Amino acid sequence: MRALVARLDSFGDVLLAGPAVRAVAARADHVTLLCGPRGAPAGRMLPGVDEVLVWDAPWVGFDPPPTDRAGIEEAVGRIAARRCDTALVLASAHQSPLPTALVLRMAGVARVAADSVHYPGSLLDVRHRRDPRAHEAEAALALAEAAGFPLPAGDDGRLRVLPPPDARGVAGPPGYVVLHPGASVPARRWSPERSAEAVAALAAAGHRVVVTGVPEERELTAYVAGRDALDLGGRTSPELLAGVLAGAGAVVTGNTGPAHLAAAVGAPVVSLFSPVVPAGRWAPFRVPLVLLGDQEAPCAGTRARACPVPGHPCLDHVTPEDVVAAVEKVAAEGGRYGAAAADRREGAA
Repeated sequence: MRALVARLDSFGDVLLAGPAVRAVAARADHVTLLCGPRGAPAGRMLPGVDEVLVWDAPWVGFDPPPTDRAGIEEAVGRIAARRCDTALVLASAHQSPLPTALVLRMAGVARVAADSVHYPGSLLDVRHRRDPRAHEAEAALALAEAAGFPLPAGDDGRLRVLPPPDARGVAGPPGYVVLHPGASVPARRWSPERSAEAVAALAAAGHRVVVTGVPEERELTAYVAGRDALDLGGRTSPELLAGVLAGAGAVVTGNTGPAHLAAAVGAPVVSLFSPVVPAGRWAPFRVPLVLLGDQEAPCAGTRARACPVPGHPCLDHVTPEDVVAAVEKVAAEGGRYGAAAADRREGAA
């Protein structure tokens, strides 16, 4: 049986699909992961994926391409060439899976499953209703099981990636604190000033600090790192970033892809979580965690990309001292958790 799993949005969303992908891979002969350009690097890191097929769909993402017949027909042809028998369409609760299901039907996929609150006509063979309170990773697993793909025995359902490279050459010996100040959505970022103050406070408390970021964030990471931290902004591929995070005693980050990558390598996380989306569905999954930020702030549930409240109080009321205390709490918990996390990383292949 040849299977396809579609998750068309961002890096972190694809990581959260990982347990469901493994469930499908346990029963399929070949798994194609259909994802967007932002999610493709994460898809290439997932155990169970035989092939990553990249498509920038016009109904997904912050800056989607225009909808045109030629683009859809090209996608249909590329998917049809994979000769998939069955497919799972994974999407967030605010997204409709039906446009993707239509493309899969046009590509000849015989059996399609998705969560949908809308009448699907002939587009879906398995129309599942997700628990609105479920974490994204759990919702994806529930759909996979409903479609006939339960997790295999011995799989604990946590996030996982292929074993990352050793990062000691760039980050130093394990045990440092990673602070990742950036995020693709401005409303989910702690201010650069607060981030820099936290780096200084962590260093003063005796922690080695490593600051990470994508190439476009080099100016930000240089400012945040200052003279107190190692600046790795723009110096890590996704795979190497996984290695850096795997060596961390704690990771401090907002609600962004590296938070889920940290969870996938078993690193404890201090999450500076803006409540524009619910933490119950999007917080780092099944790792030692301290959640910081006012989850009852006026922006809660708005899905705002830019903070609608002057002063960004949900995050900027968090102090550097709060972060230091949280790091020490999760690092201590992570020490008790570390052997199990290491076992998972070794078994990821």
